[in-house]
Amino acid sequence: MMAEKSIFKKIIDREIPATIVYEDDLCLAFEDINPQAPVHVIVIPKKEIASADDVAEEDEALVGHLMVAIREMAAKLGIAGGYRVVTNCGPAAGQEVMHLHFHLLGGRGFSWPPG
Repeated sequence: MMAEKSIFKKIIDREIPATIVYEDDLCLAFEDINPQAPVHVIVIPKKEIASADDVAEEDEALVGHLMVAIREMAAKLGIAGGYRVVTNCGPAAGQEVMHLHFHLLGGRGFSWPPG
């Protein structure tokens, strides 16, 4: 029996709606439904990878591609030069959806440490 699709896989498959801001052959980005900044986009690989702990050597180019896409999105969304990229790894770090994803946040100042 196959595991139930994650909400992110359902967005990739267009089974549930999302406000998509970027898409290419390898990744998809959409507005977060609970934004924590004026710009808050979720960036996901179309390949199902559970978390940062599950990134394999074969995924090296894919993860690099995601970072280049994030840079392009930041420019398109008007936040280049002042944004934060966050990924949570596992429930203890706050990961709620077990599909690798990056939060692209911008449009306001950020403090350190986060969380």
